[in-house]
Amino acid sequence: MGWKETAEPVLTRMPTVERPEGHVPFKRKLAWTAGILVMYFFLTNITIFGLATDGAGGDFYGRFRSILAGSQGSILQLGIGPIVTASIVLQLLGGADLLGLDTDDPRDQVLYQGLQKLLVVVMICLTGLPMVFAGNYLPIDPQLTAQLGIGEGGMRTLLFAQIFVGGVLILLMDEVISKWGVGSGIGLFIIAGVSQQLVAGLFAIPALGTGVTGFFPAWYGIITGSVQLDPFIQSLLFDPGNILALFTTVLIFAVVVYTESVRVEIPLSHARVKGARGRFPVKLIYASVLPMILVRALQANIQFLGQILNNYVSLPAIVGVYSQGQPVSGLFYYLAPIQSRQDWMWFSGAFTVAAEPWQIVLRVLVDLTFMIIGGAIFAVFWVETTGMGPESTAQQIQNSGMQIPGFRKNPQVIEKVMERYIPQVTVIGGALVGLLAVLANMLGTLGGVSGTGLLLTVSITYKLYEEIAEEQLMEMHPMMRQMFGDD
Repeated sequence: MGWKETAEPVLTRMPTVERPEGHVPFKRKLAWTAGILVMYFFLTNITIFGLATDGAGGDFYGRFRSILAGSQGSILQLGIGPIVTASIVLQLLGGADLLGLDTDDPRDQVLYQGLQKLLVVVMICLTGLPMVFAGNYLPIDPQLTAQLGIGEGGMRTLLFAQIFVGGVLILLMDEVISKWGVGSGIGLFIIAGVSQQLVAGLFAIPALGTGVTGFFPAWYGIITGSVQLDPFIQSLLFDPGNILALFTTVLIFAVVVYTESVRVEIPLSHARVKGARGRFPVKLIYASVLPMILVRALQANIQFLGQILNNYVSLPAIVGVYSQGQPVSGLFYYLAPIQSRQDWMWFSGAFTVAAEPWQIVLRVLVDLTFMIIGGAIFAVFWVETTGMGPESTAQQIQNSGMQIPGFRKNPQVIEKVMERYIPQVTVIGGALVGLLAVLANMLGTLGGVSGTGLLLTVSITYKLYEEIAEEQLMEMHPMMRQMFGDD
């Protein structure tokens, strides 16, 4: 008896969202998407019951928060972190062909989806338990604990139960969007979180209790003279003027939109409908920027491991030296990604860095290497596991009744044509996205959004716009929906 037969009773009973029977009208998809988005914002504002209200503790995710779409101290404390980590494990297992699952087989599809959900539950536990019981990331309210009479252990268990429920809810919300809405839930939650930070970076007023000065209020202070520019250039570029952050934000928007439009278009014609022609676009960022979530999540998990080890054992200096919960030297320091200008600018002033210049250069080179190579590798995994590879694409074109003019109507022939473009473009696009993410982090963006988070938001929004346009087109022309099997 193989592992599939053993695990099937468990995997087939995992909670799931029913697929719609037939076509879902576009307006209903928008309604489901809007409803889940409102629910997401609502849950991010529900504070964990029993959490200390004095602001003590630290964010376990830190600067990774913007790409993991959660909210510190809320029921969605974990965000999409467990889902992303489970995807990394599945992609590695699938890439090594250790699962033995055929995603074209309906039975294996159910097992794959059940395995993914089971892994997400495991990751919720592996991430949530250290967050609650190790260190001081989620400090409990001693007065409430005494009133309830459940002791520290009981209160921490109650905290974990709440973030566990939040982790399961965000998994089901993602599934609702994927089956009943527009786009993907993971992408939608990233857009929502990053958009909040960008709006705060533009308009936040300290008097409202945000603790952040937005771009426009800061410049109002500069113009009226209530903010002293000393020295002028540093204040103009960095704080409070943030000209460099504004420039980086606009540049990322422009570069991503431009690269999304760079593509190789392979001509297609319909085998039975005379005059019906089309093009299959192989974009420069063919695998999208979503594999960057996997790369950054892998880096985040490495840093989490370092924090947990530092809490329980005395690490050798060569492995990592920590100050205020962050690595300042050793292996974990060099593996920590560059998250802002403060991490690498060593000139005197507001951004003084304690490390030596050669240490900072080495850390930047390690981050660049990790992101460029990791981006290329995860892009290849993403393409192969999501049905975007040459073989799967050729079969999809064949099933739609289309063919490449001048070539025989044969999936093997179409696959050979696709192999000229897809593998090379996938690697180049993945490496390019990794490079852009590091550069954006180094220069800084409005609202303290990470470069990777901004990159993801722009690209996901662009693809969401394309998907909405496609949905509207098929809604107006039902024959196209039948042709592409979406009925």
